Amino acid sequence: MSKTTRDFTVGLFVLAGLGTLAYLALQVGGIEGNGEGGLELSAEFTEIGGLKERSPVVVSGVRVGRVKRIELTPDLRALVVFDVDSKYELPTDSSAAIRTEGLLGQQFVAIEPGAEEALLKSGDKIAFTESALSIERLVGDFVHGNDLDKTKE
Repeated sequence: MSKTTRDFTVGLFVLAGLGTLAYLALQVGGIEGNGEGGLELSAEFTEIGGLKERSPVVVSGVRVGRVKRIELTPDLRALVVFDVDSKYELPTDSSAAIRTEGLLGQQFVAIEPGAEEALLKSGDKIAFTESALSIERLVGDFVHGNDLDKTKE
């Protein structure tokens, strides 16, 4: 094998490796081709834990969208704005909860569809929400002897 052939073969392998690396970076980064046609929905939470922009939005364990942005409302609640693929029809009485994949996994927004016939439209806010479970707060309540069964007023 001549030096030129060997250099050419090594160059092809390097280019193939770089191409594969770029593809994987785009997949992990979550960059998608179609940014149009989705429903932009929002929900307010008192605690979002480690939820981040671009976190998944799921219905029945199936990814249907991504968190677009997270803002703080004037009454100091977290407003989570997310896109959902428009092919999915969600009733107006659907609920949103922040869940965690496994024990220490990534947090995501889980939507539980309701039973109403009226459907959510782009720009609507999901009224029924469940905030993230804070392990630190639970441990703190246990350590300080707070009654975990007692509802806070």
